[in-house]
Amino acid sequence: MATLFAVLLYALTPATPAARGPLLLTAFVTILIGSLVCVLILLRWLLRPYRQLVGEAERAPIESKFRQSKDEGEFVLETFQSVVAQLQAQRKELQQLTAQASERADSAVKLSERIVASMPSGLIAFDGVGRSIVINAPGRALLEFDGKALGQPVASLLGKIPLLAEMVEECLRTGKVYRREVLQTVTSNGLPRQIGGTIAPIDLAPDRGTRGALCLLTDITEVTQLREQVALKRNLESLGEMSAGLAHEFKNAIATLHGYVQLLQNLELDERGGMVAASLLNEVRNLSEMVTSFLNFARPQPLQLDDVSVVGLLEECAGELDSIFNDQRVELIVTGLQNESDKTIVRADERMLRQTLLNLLRNAAEAIPESGLQRKVLVRCLNEVNNDNEEWVAIEIQDSGDGIPAPDLHRIFIPFFTTKEKGHGIGLALAHRVVTEHGGTLTAANATAGGAVFKLSLPVSKS
Repeated sequence: MATLFAVLLYALTPATPAARGPLLLTAFVTILIGSLVCVLILLRWLLRPYRQLVGEAERAPIESKFRQSKDEGEFVLETFQSVVAQLQAQRKELQQLTAQASERADSAVKLSERIVASMPSGLIAFDGVGRSIVINAPGRALLEFDGKALGQPVASLLGKIPLLAEMVEECLRTGKVYRREVLQTVTSNGLPRQIGGTIAPIDLAPDRGTRGALCLLTDITEVTQLREQVALKRNLESLGEMSAGLAHEFKNAIATLHGYVQLLQNLELDERGGMVAASLLNEVRNLSEMVTSFLNFARPQPLQLDDVSVVGLLEECAGELDSIFNDQRVELIVTGLQNESDKTIVRADERMLRQTLLNLLRNAAEAIPESGLQRKVLVRCLNEVNNDNEEWVAIEIQDSGDGIPAPDLHRIFIPFFTTKEKGHGIGLALAHRVVTEHGGTLTAANATAGGAVFKLSLPVSKS
């Protein structure tokens, strides 16, 4: 701008040497002053970041000796190096904190996995689209799922328990919670199993509204059976106490009737009268036998406990019933016997336990209809360990008959309940009471392949 001003001034001034001399001097001075001002402005603009750096360095938390003993450039350099050192230290500290956080996260994940794996109940989790994301070993065992469980849809993983699959799908859709639901299923061996289940929604990603489902499953078959056993035992005790006196009076009256019938037979009767007296005597004897059986049930004798080999007792019972099974054309198959094993020794009253096994085996043969194509009774002797880590021996007796009607499964151990045309309904009730007195259990169920399964379980002798 100063040069432009000098040129314009020179052009407008008359062209005389006397007039242009001072003008050129003035223009030169003006250009020089303008250049110096521009240089100063340029230097100020160029040094502006440096002045800012100096200002920040003065405010930086460094040692004051740097500010007193060194010039401005060295001071800025020392300040910059100090800041870099602090940043590196903070970076290392941040890396350590990150490593610690990662280690804590890994530890939390491993702890969570150990907790899930150590749970005695089955745990299954599903994501928002209904695919399994977590399943522990008890869950696999309850579902009896041998393939790849993770990533399976609800319908495929819970195919054996359709009601549970419906509950999980409903929980995924609506968030409904199911508490302590009882689910019925069947094991691979064809035995019924009851599972207690709780289904609840879980928030997988709360910020996105993603909801999954969590299932807690527990095998409550043994608990349910124990409850039924306790209820049945109380009912039988009440029934026995109430009816023992009545049965005793009946027996006295029957003895009197028996005496009168014998007296009639000693009289001179015609052929028809003799037949009537004989039939009457036979009915009185049957009635006396029934009352005697009921009295034995209502007034049990004390147990004479001794070490009894279940294997040996089963072999003796099989030999004793051999002729009966041959007459009825029924094949008796006994498996799982190990004579050398000490795990089949129980503390029991041998006479009463023998009577119980004979009754169960005889009932199994009689349950097979004459028209049945497969006529066999399968007996399995198994060694088991309960939830308290106690050893038990179990005897499963399965027939190839038509099974037990579902409404009668909970009534077959009640005295005087029978489905036979000829029977008093005391045998199974007496067998149940004998097993209960030995500290064992006796249960009945229907096999999927057909026929009934009676399972007798007794604790193994610890001596």
